[in-house]
Amino acid sequence: MNEYGFELALAAHLETEREGILSRQLGTAVSGRRIMDLVWVEPGPEFHSRVELTAETIPARAIESDVGPGRFRFWRDAFDNHPETARSTVERAIDCGFFEQERRTGRTYVRQTTRYPEWFGRLVGIENKPDLGTPGDLETQLLTDVAVGLLDEVILATESYVTRAHENRIPDPVGIWRFDRERGELEVIRESESLPTDDGGVDIIDRTSTRTEIQIVTPAEKQRARRRVAERAYGKGWRTDELPGCTKLDPTNPQLPETQREAGLPYCRWHGQIVQPATTCDPDCEGYCTGDPPDIDTENLRERRTGWVSDPTGHQRTQSGLDQFLD
Repeated sequence: MNEYGFELALAAHLETEREGILSRQLGTAVSGRRIMDLVWVEPGPEFHSRVELTAETIPARAIESDVGPGRFRFWRDAFDNHPETARSTVERAIDCGFFEQERRTGRTYVRQTTRYPEWFGRLVGIENKPDLGTPGDLETQLLTDVAVGLLDEVILATESYVTRAHENRIPDPVGIWRFDRERGELEVIRESESLPTDDGGVDIIDRTSTRTEIQIVTPAEKQRARRRVAERAYGKGWRTDELPGCTKLDPTNPQLPETQREAGLPYCRWHGQIVQPATTCDPDCEGYCTGDPPDIDTENLRERRTGWVSDPTGHQRTQSGLDQFLD
């Protein structure tokens, strides 16, 4: 089964069914290497303040630094990182509109353009495994999600018929969805349970048949990681591949369900399915036919279908002066 196509079809479906921010392929471990296929970020009480701030991901080190929205501070005094790391963070924070700067006697001082808002609520992770007959490391992945408790809910999405044997191998708190991508229909097989995101957790670093390597996660570490996941999701979204210039690419093909036809997906008439442009669409493909890329504005699509805004007003109060060297 085409797991990439399944993932994008499910993302297109969810985008029309839920309020919030959807992203894909995000790191959801604190110390390990877990990558979650889809992450849904539910809006929090100050979501609109985040929307007004910037369309991009705000650097985590900028949020966690000693730079606040009040008085300007000399940039080096506000960071515990290596100076080059701090310099890069400051430049990125200024560029995205979270910091502003001013020069005093040849030195650069910075402050937040506005207080960082409490903008996100629950984080829902969705692991896609269309074919349960080839589960790979699915059991370890889901055990890791439950043990660390970084996400509020974890759901397994599949296209397979789910048997009792399948359910017994999936940790109890994990929900199960069956998604028919050809019809665009989702069935809830088992509801997910809320995970203890306010408590500490256990990050599974490595697991074999004879040993399991773990790392204890504190509540503070977990909260920082949750914010990083939410911020990355906000800036990244899920439409990450550019559509190539091939005449066989047909995002509005009538064979697709309505939610997919309107989502700008890379559906290929030659392959008869959604394809991954980065690995499929090149002159080596027998069906490749050079032409103009489909006229799809992915930022406009995201803005029309979610609460994300591509060009917000921002809170910049002084000229950023990015052309000035940080001293």
